[in-house]
Amino acid sequence: MQLHPTTVLIVWLLAVIGIQSAGYAVLGALGGALLATGTARRWVAYLGRARWLLLSLWLILAYHTPGEALFDSAWMPTWEGAAEASLHAARLVAMLGCLAWLFARLGRDELVSGLWGLLRPLRALRIDSERLVVRLALVLENLQEMPEKGAWKRMLAGGAEFAGGPDVLRLALPRWAARDTLAVAAAGLALAVMVTL
Repeated sequence: MQLHPTTVLIVWLLAVIGIQSAGYAVLGALGGALLATGTARRWVAYLGRARWLLLSLWLILAYHTPGEALFDSAWMPTWEGAAEASLHAARLVAMLGCLAWLFARLGRDELVSGLWGLLRPLRALRIDSERLVVRLALVLENLQEMPEKGAWKRMLAGGAEFAGGPDVLRLALPRWAARDTLAVAAAGLALAVMVTL
């Protein structure tokens, strides 16, 4: 089923919002659904890139949450901290899975089209959404590729050889269909369920 690019972005945003209050049962169900979409390889690659972030997040939360120390050792984190850290790490893993799903569903051009459709109502507030769409599209595209070693030095130096990117961004929006409305409604209902569980 081919969904409108804006629909895919709305479903992704609602999933990311819902993950913030999800427990292990919901995260497990979401993980199973994501694996069924065939995004496992990309998801594992994102987890590999975020491994130090996950470890740092876990250690910070585990050691800075008050409670009873694990195994009654003064240098160990608390039980409460380990539980909270594990839940937050699982939520981050689920968000990376949602990001893998998003990039698997939308190519660069579709992502730009979806962003444009999503931000189009901002034109009523006289906000230049076209520039914002191009900038967001370039940032999201750069997130998909592993930078080569030392790229950050060239970026900080402002070298011209680092300034790359497409010369033309295609913007082609398909028609909004009834299935798009149903998908957004289902995602909104799923968000409501995730928040109440």
